Amino acid sequence: MEHLPEFIANHLFLFSLLIGILSLLLWNLFGTAVSGIREIGPAEVTRLINHEKAVVLDIRDEEEFGQGHILNAMNIPAVNLVDEDKNLTRHKDKPLILTCKQGADSIRAARLIKQKGFEKIYSLKGGVQAWRDAKLPLVRNQSEETS
Repeated sequence: MEHLPEFIANHLFLFSLLIGILSLLLWNLFGTAVSGIREIGPAEVTRLINHEKAVVLDIRDEEEFGQGHILNAMNIPAVNLVDEDKNLTRHKDKPLILTCKQGADSIRAARLIKQKGFEKIYSLKGGVQAWRDAKLPLVRNQSEETS
């Protein structure tokens, strides 16, 4: 331990990389918990929809949304979220579940929506792909179901 300051001084670049990687790792592990956005699985999403009248917001583009989405999901592409206050504000009192293709984009979008005053925000962990993997139904073109 007595040579640690000398080691750090001699290898400042490597030590900085170590600190950076550790910071990113900690942010990845605890970032969603700190931000107040919970990631939930398909079973919990189903429970929230059925028992708490949760609203599902699919932030994929219209083409991907048309290929299969959760029943009654609203589609507001992520790039349009900033301008869509009217459609979102009327659901402010209900739990809001964001979903995307694989779960990463919905976390970023959830942080943006949280800044607009929403309190009950969730993200579908793994996105629509996790929903599909759980063998839950997806709706296409408002009438066809796929698995």
